[in-house]
Amino acid sequence: MKVGEELAPLEIAVTRTLIVAGAVASRDYQDVHHDAELAREKGSPDIFMNILTTNGLVGRYVTDHFGSSAVLRKVSIRLGVPNYPGDTMVLSGKVTALGNDGSVEVSVVGANRLGRHVTGTVTISVPEGSA
Repeated sequence: MKVGEELAPLEIAVTRTLIVAGAVASRDYQDVHHDAELAREKGSPDIFMNILTTNGLVGRYVTDHFGSSAVLRKVSIRLGVPNYPGDTMVLSGKVTALGNDGSVEVSVVGANRLGRHVTGTVTISVPEGSA
């Protein structure tokens, strides 16, 4: 592993079930994440993914790349355009820093048909010899 190494992209189908299940699993009961009619009343064309689901998907993307011994240390993300049912979010990443302590910093982008849904950085620890 080296700075500049790119992670293989990951395509995630954004289904209504993924959006609702992610919101419920993270105890986010805001109606815009599960009720299309109320989401439309509030100006959205449909329900949309919450930040906690996005955060989990970003963490999964990075740890899947580095293996089961990778440990998330920090996830810092910013949301952009929404993820709506029927979208496909493509996550991509690049190693931006390697720490002397075995840490790895990865810059991550998740994009859909509207643009960038999420941008951010993830810092993980990778035990020596496991990456």
